[in-house]
Amino acid sequence: MPVYKAPTRDTRFVINEVLGLDGLTALPGFGGASRDITDAVIDEAGRFVSDVIAPLNQIGDKEGCIRHPDGSVTTPTGFRQAYQQYVESGWGTLSAPEAFGGQGLPHVLGFVLEEYMAGANQAFAMYPGLANGAISAILSKGSPEQQQTYLPKMVSGEWLGTMNLTEPHCGTDLGLLRTRAEPQADGSYAITGTKIFISAGDHDLTENIIHLVLAKTPGAPESSKGISLFIVPKFLVEADGSLGARNAVTVGSIEHKMGINGNATCVMNYDGAKGWIVGEENKGLAAMFIMMNAARLGVGLQGLAQAEASFQNAVLYAQERRQGRALTGPAEPEQKADTLFVHPDVRRMLMDAKTFIEGMRALCMWGGLQVDLTHSAETEGERQAADDLISLLTPVIKGFGTDMGYKTATDMQQIWGGHGYIRENGMDQFVRDARIAMIYEGANGVQAMDLAGRKLALNGGRAVQLLFKVIDEECASAADGDPTVALVAEKLAKATGQLKAATMWFLQNAMADRNALGAGAYAYMTLTGVVSLGLMWLKVAKVAAAALATGAEDKLFYEAKLTCAKHWALRFAPQAGALRHEIEAGAGTVMALPVEAFAA
Repeated sequence: MPVYKAPTRDTRFVINEVLGLDGLTALPGFGGASRDITDAVIDEAGRFVSDVIAPLNQIGDKEGCIRHPDGSVTTPTGFRQAYQQYVESGWGTLSAPEAFGGQGLPHVLGFVLEEYMAGANQAFAMYPGLANGAISAILSKGSPEQQQTYLPKMVSGEWLGTMNLTEPHCGTDLGLLRTRAEPQADGSYAITGTKIFISAGDHDLTENIIHLVLAKTPGAPESSKGISLFIVPKFLVEADGSLGARNAVTVGSIEHKMGINGNATCVMNYDGAKGWIVGEENKGLAAMFIMMNAARLGVGLQGLAQAEASFQNAVLYAQERRQGRALTGPAEPEQKADTLFVHPDVRRMLMDAKTFIEGMRALCMWGGLQVDLTHSAETEGERQAADDLISLLTPVIKGFGTDMGYKTATDMQQIWGGHGYIRENGMDQFVRDARIAMIYEGANGVQAMDLAGRKLALNGGRAVQLLFKVIDEECASAADGDPTVALVAEKLAKATGQLKAATMWFLQNAMADRNALGAGAYAYMTLTGVVSLGLMWLKVAKVAAAALATGAEDKLFYEAKLTCAKHWALRFAPQAGALRHEIEAGAGTVMALPVEAFAA
């Protein structure tokens, strides 16, 4: 049976030493984030998910969810009981607003919990994870009455929520959606249509489910500018807060999927269901992006989480499995064979994984801090800077993070060899569960176009210029001192130079040839990911070198950080030049062939 142990030691390092969260307690929303509290949250969250949630991962994969003849849905064995423990322990309230029953802790601590939950059991984690996006949208766009009606029980976890966007004929192109919302005399709307791929569309974990549904009102523009957002509860809520009649929303079927089988991915049928508009009519796209951006950061965490879970199991296997001899001679002559750890190619995969995972954890948590600072930083300029950075890097965290998460899961399966292909060992589940993260909440090609086609030029390129400034200043402050820090700074500066050149190439060529932008966007997202990872490793290397210089007790931990930072500099950073050349190749060959040339 595969194992999962929440990486609490590394998380504490990132939160306390790299981000210095306890130094921000004077800011609004950070008052409760003292070091003793954050350490307790990290350790208790790690213990809870490792002991309660992780043991259900394979069970959920094997059993899946069941739709019964009466349309009801049940989750796998143990899910309901584990969710009740989750609610009773208050984990869902961690970073939710105190006004609605939350603990009001920084979002970055919520990110810690999200990573652990997804690493332990991604399918289970999606139930409360999707509700977080719905909560964000209602907080931002909902009326005071809607907030009071729905948020207290959603924050507590008594009710969960969903996002209903996709339809059979449209996914990314939401302007094509057909679900209709007819205004009613009482101020509600009758919602009619079919939605597909709705994660957590129905289940037995909570007594009510609050669906957020995109639809078009009569006479709305037949484009994305005609979309409105509606609250459609599974059970109607009475004036006193009690549950009333069942709404006209049903589960048509549960999708049979490659992975995340413990989550009920449903076809949802709305047959004149009663709903209430959220925000302004025809302004649903803005509300939807609040949900989507929150979800995209969460999916980036899923890429990290599956990489971490698969890595832990690959390390254990490489320690135990004996095959062949070290290239330099037997490492353990008294044994018939050496462990897999002696082989450079196995080490290559493990070092690539460790370097990605720990760098990505720092990037995700740093991103979570930017989310907090958009609301809580001292000055308007600082709040704007944080918003610019996280807006720019959200598609990178989602796209690059899940690409690399999937690659890491397959590499870790490779270390297991043939045994990794055997289902009972669990490595295939990490691969299958990781794969969806590259697709949902906006496929990674869409993330790349969001970055290159929209975010770069926004506000005259203000966000990307800020990122360059942050990196340049980080590199400049590392000119002297530890040789590894200096090496990482040197390689990061060169990689950033490649990113700057690629950015300039886009600015000079994309308007003349939009296909060149589309053909190079994915490589640009990857290049930005490599550079962003390097920024984190430079920050980490500085902290690790300082700790060693002052006689830190956990010497092995900090030395490993410097080795991983050096691995990024020597093995990851060189990819920047190749990615730039790929971008500058343009769209010539990509778009050259007629459609007929692709036919069999």
